[in-house]
Amino acid sequence: MTDDDLFLDGALPAPLRQDRIVAIVEGAPGLVRTAALAAALGTSEVTVRQDLATLDLEARIRRVHGGAVRLVAGSGERPLEETAVEHQVAKAAIGRSAAALVRSGECVVLDVGTTPAAVASALVARTDLVDVTVVTNSLTTALALEPAVPRFTVIVTGGTLRPLQHSLVAPFNNTVVPMIAADVAFLGGTGVDVEHGLTNVNLPETETKRMLAATARRTVVVADGSKFGRAHIGVVRALEDVDVVVTAEAPADLVDAVRAAGVEVVVADER
Repeated sequence: MTDDDLFLDGALPAPLRQDRIVAIVEGAPGLVRTAALAAALGTSEVTVRQDLATLDLEARIRRVHGGAVRLVAGSGERPLEETAVEHQVAKAAIGRSAAALVRSGECVVLDVGTTPAAVASALVARTDLVDVTVVTNSLTTALALEPAVPRFTVIVTGGTLRPLQHSLVAPFNNTVVPMIAADVAFLGGTGVDVEHGLTNVNLPETETKRMLAATARRTVVVADGSKFGRAHIGVVRALEDVDVVVTAEAPADLVDAVRAAGVEVVVADER
């Protein structure tokens, strides 16, 4: 029996089905939607999402919200300026919902990344907040918080500069962080997955994220829907150690899976 016969019988094995997905995505000029792949393969969208998660993890395609695109060489980690223009509405909604969790007088830790930066902007916009201390390892976020001084006290962790993300990482970033007892840490990442939790594509930043999370009584993950169902090399935090996930534009089935794991999920764009 040929591969085509198996396809017509609806019994195409997962490796062959995934090869077909890669061929379709690589032959497309842009985004290939999950529904289109399901129709082309004669299978369910749930199965396609599982295949896309596997292929993304294997770096054969890039999974994005709604489908997949070709994997561009060297695209494992992209500059902050490039990702900042993606999912802007979702990130702004996440920022507002996350900022609503903060009260005056608290100490807040903000991770590096475009979504934590959206939290910073939303915190600045909350003119009711006073006596808030914000600790960050992001130079971009620190500058975004500057308009709130002196209502806010902004502390930069120190460390070695990574120009790609304008972040501060090891060495020399472990002097300030262990001296902090924060109320809440807002963490970003490149993947949110039930099995692996919050993950990140870059190991030096992963290590710093783990240090920042350890300072706080509560951990809040801020991630748009394109991060759901994805896992990368650096494990930041298991879901069992996360208190809240704030998201937007996230697939309902993947949100339900995170909730089923016992984590509170706030879907910002449903509010």
